[in-house]
Amino acid sequence: MNPNNQATAVIQGFSVPAQDRLPMMARETMSAAQREAADALIAGPRKAVFGPFIPLLRSPELMSRVGKVGEYLRFDSMLEVRIRELAMCLVARHVSNQFEWLMHAPLALKAGVPQASLDAIAEGRYPHSQAPDEAAAVDLVTELLQHHGVSDSSYAAALGVFGEQGVVELSTLAGYFAMVCWVMNVARTPTENKPGFAPLNAFPA
Repeated sequence: MNPNNQATAVIQGFSVPAQDRLPMMARETMSAAQREAADALIAGPRKAVFGPFIPLLRSPELMSRVGKVGEYLRFDSMLEVRIRELAMCLVARHVSNQFEWLMHAPLALKAGVPQASLDAIAEGRYPHSQAPDEAAAVDLVTELLQHHGVSDSSYAAALGVFGEQGVVELSTLAGYFAMVCWVMNVARTPTENKPGFAPLNAFPA
């Protein structure tokens, strides 16, 4: 995808453009529990309250627990960064979440996911890859998102590449990112456009 392409951004949650429903709270309006949860997030690897954690801050204990799960899946999972980022891009495209696409597509490219694969995902096409681990990840995540389960052949391919732990972590990663994307879609969390990577095109009607 041409970084200079002025593509129309996906409308989050398939809704008309509207004001952010759950914007970032001013610190003075936060409860003690909310301030503690926000400070813990800032002190961790994310270094800020952003994206899904802005609406999740309304439930600080939930935000903290969700954040810990995401911290493991994003930063400590046994899966290669390239596979993690590829999976996150597949989920962002499937649920039409612009924030996560603009966050993770550049990271996927930097981690070694081919530009052609990212272009295909952005356009709603199947991202064919010559790399066996990428092909196995794409099949598992795509089938899981589309059918809520995985065929025996796709499971066997993923198992052969990632092992049992990897299959479990990849499946959980897909579910985790779908969840945080849904929270942002409901909240209409605004997208911070990041220079150098084009936004998604909306799917054809």
